[in-house]
Amino acid sequence: MQREEKQLELSLEALISQVADLKNSLVSFIYKLENEYDRLTWPSVLDSFALLSGQLSTLNKVLKHEKTPLMRNQVIIPLVLSPDRDEEIMRQTEGRVPVFSHEVVPDHLRTKPDPEVEEQEKQLITDATRISSDVAQKQIQSLNKLCSNLLEKISKEERESESGGLRQNKQTFNPADTNALVAAVAFGKGLSNRRPPGSGGPVQASQPGAGAIIAGASGIQQVQMSGASSQQQPMLGGVQMSQAGQPGKIPSGIKTNIKSASMHPYQR
Repeated sequence: MQREEKQLELSLEALISQVADLKNSLVSFIYKLENEYDRLTWPSVLDSFALLSGQLSTLNKVLKHEKTPLMRNQVIIPLVLSPDRDEEIMRQTEGRVPVFSHEVVPDHLRTKPDPEVEEQEKQLITDATRISSDVAQKQIQSLNKLCSNLLEKISKEERESESGGLRQNKQTFNPADTNALVAAVAFGKGLSNRRPPGSGGPVQASQPGAGAIIAGASGIQQVQMSGASSQQQPMLGGVQMSQAGQPGKIPSGIKTNIKSASMHPYQR
């Protein structure tokens, strides 16, 4: 009996130590989440989760150790219940349990689930034992197929969402060309000051030959180009027709009528 009690005490001390380490890690992680969230990085969060996972694994190893007695076989009986404030309990529970009365004892010392939950668990175990292996295998395959279809649909939706996002983010214009076009339309940047011929405005004096054309245009009168024959011939479209009786003969002369250029020579 003394040996079992000694072993139980040692096991409880080891469990208390492991739980204290786990509690300190949780307190530190919660403090970071509440007060250092603006400087918290994802690698730091992963490190905290890894630490908590390792401590939980160590706690499970201690509970499953062969030298650790089964805690479910141990019975805890409250010796004193009081509605008054207990400072020792306050210190041990860090202010979470101010009193140890009949209202809080069932919650803190419970080692089994609620009777309703326990009954549902027993019913599920009974239903599971009634199913044959073939039926269970078919249900497992059906569930796996359902999960596979669901995962495939989720993967398809993710791919479509990613492709849609890429299409929306793809640039379909050149910003440099757009800025150059806006600057040309709004401020005339990059445009030439010379006007193209036939624009209807005054011709720039800097164009070569423009002044000579304008000056000589008003002095042009009727010009007659005569050939070997000085006799007037009927005209058609400014070209002298062939003389009668000489079909196919090249006309001997070309007569061109040019009226006085009272209008701008480039206007039509």
